[in-house]
Amino acid sequence: MSGAFLAIAYTALVLYGIRRARFFRDIPGLPLPWLGGLFVIKVLAGTALWAVYTYMHTDRATADIYKFFDDSAVMTNALFTRPADGLRMLFAIGNDTPYFTEHYYSAMNNWVRQYESNLYNDSHTMIRFNAVLRLLSFGHYHVHTVFASLVSLVGLVGLYKALVPFVRGFERPLLFGVFLWPSMLFWSSGVLKECLLIGGLGIFVHGSIGLVHRGASPGRFAATLGGLVLMLLVKYYVLLCLIPPLVAYAWQVRRGGRAWPKFIGVHAVAIALVLAVGRLGPAWDILYHLSVKQRDFIGLAYLTGSGSFVPPTPLQPDLLSFVRAIPDALYTTFLAPFHTGDRGALGLMGAVENALLPLGFAWMLWHRRHTGLNGPLLLFAITFVLLLALIIGWSIPIVGAMLRYRIPLLPFVALIWLLVADPARRSLPAFLRTP
Repeated sequence: MSGAFLAIAYTALVLYGIRRARFFRDIPGLPLPWLGGLFVIKVLAGTALWAVYTYMHTDRATADIYKFFDDSAVMTNALFTRPADGLRMLFAIGNDTPYFTEHYYSAMNNWVRQYESNLYNDSHTMIRFNAVLRLLSFGHYHVHTVFASLVSLVGLVGLYKALVPFVRGFERPLLFGVFLWPSMLFWSSGVLKECLLIGGLGIFVHGSIGLVHRGASPGRFAATLGGLVLMLLVKYYVLLCLIPPLVAYAWQVRRGGRAWPKFIGVHAVAIALVLAVGRLGPAWDILYHLSVKQRDFIGLAYLTGSGSFVPPTPLQPDLLSFVRAIPDALYTTFLAPFHTGDRGALGLMGAVENALLPLGFAWMLWHRRHTGLNGPLLLFAITFVLLLALIIGWSIPIVGAMLRYRIPLLPFVALIWLLVADPARRSLPAFLRTP
């Protein structure tokens, strides 16, 4: 019970901070009481995630919310017993030695991963994140949920602030499209990598869009750099999918002219760079890493008997293999969750969310605008969504995992709808109408 009371106290402190912080003030369509309500909803969603992994999936050793939390105790204890060792592990300073493996990492279960190959082991980031939070939580898990919800809320607010000037008249639908997708609420509110990813994504987009439209400032540079580093440390491929559309968008805003040739040119250069860098060896070959990631997820599906496994087209680390697998990849990302509606509450959540996608596109086309379309921003959103959807569909054949991995693209799907629709022709329920 002491952990619950401590979590409630921190929740109250964060709510007070939201009312005082300048970052959360004067946001169109998002008054402070609503922000406080969204934060409480996220804490409750994170608590629901804890309940699922505590009472339904009871193997603590394989529960994602506990793996890094439990391992972080080793690092936090070192900060008190051997501060020099603890600080070196926390800041990654000369900590990759047999000494640290023998005294610390051997006591952790997830410092070295059996599956998921990556250029950087993002498990280290989550263990360090939890180790820092333990200084505030005294080992009470629910406190970690409060701060994970806060990190992702900051990212979502940053994303909303960056996009809302472009969809005037649709402030409230944008709020729902950014904050309230069921999987966004559920997966980004718990002590998972997604909370840091969404925090980094929102801060990065907020800072970089500000740089493009309002020019350089220390705050915008800091936000862009901070979001970039955070995404690199947890899900670097999301950043890789975001940079080409952002470069093309910035080029178009600054130079004008036709947008689509710039987007085609930038993405062609990006593909050429990916292929050229891959020739330096497997460590730099993104196609190789994606094919290995797919293979490891297939192995994980057979090992755990996953009920949401979608047999994929096996990938080879060459461009032609990936091109051939494009239809399967898009099917997996956008349509496969329809098959999970009978697999409990989480499967139903994915199926319901997928049902919203065609409905949203149908509403968009019915209410499409005929003038005033923001073509560059629309191309930015479409190319980011397609790139990330392909990366996910190529490498993740487990629908349950895919629903988590695709949450960064959902706000941009909503942005596409709202950019194409005409606010003067809207037919929305009363609770979605902007006063």
